[in-house]
Amino acid sequence: MSRIGRKPVLIPKGVSVEKNDGIITIKGPKGELSAAIPSSIGVDVKEREVIFSRSADDKFQKALHGTWRALVNNMMKGVSEGFQKKLEIVGVGYKAEMKGKKMQLALGYSHPILFAPPDGIKLTVPQPTNIVISGINKQLVGQVAAKIRSFRQPEPYKGKGIKYEGEYIRRKAGKAAAVAGAKVA
Repeated sequence: MSRIGRKPVLIPKGVSVEKNDGIITIKGPKGELSAAIPSSIGVDVKEREVIFSRSADDKFQKALHGTWRALVNNMMKGVSEGFQKKLEIVGVGYKAEMKGKKMQLALGYSHPILFAPPDGIKLTVPQPTNIVISGINKQLVGQVAAKIRSFRQPEPYKGKGIKYEGEYIRRKAGKAAAVAGAKVA
């Protein structure tokens, strides 16, 4: 069996789990998430835990077994605690600010960038150089963070751009001085 797939998912207090026609619905204090589980993956909802099983032992089924257990575990955590990613903006004049529900980014381009978050995502800007993305869907939070980071990825010489909090940017040396003994024309 899959090492991850055989572990039961514990249901936190205040969270309810329902399974109907291959669709698992999880409701909690932060919201509701649902997903269609493949027919080859068995889901057994007990009193305080959810147990997963698979119909076959081929490599693909083993991968699905662990994947769906992890996805449902993330759904449980999302509806009870939520997820968040933090971004840092580095660079002179680079900043972010909220304009209603949209976020305006000044990233050294000739124009500001307006970004409207998708439904279920909350953007906050505690400081002009920090962005916090939060929501209950882990995949959507990560996707939005990656999209915002793609507007100006960190460059390797000065490190200017948008990076994840705590991300290490490998630096390059830049132009080296003229090599000793080389002829300068």
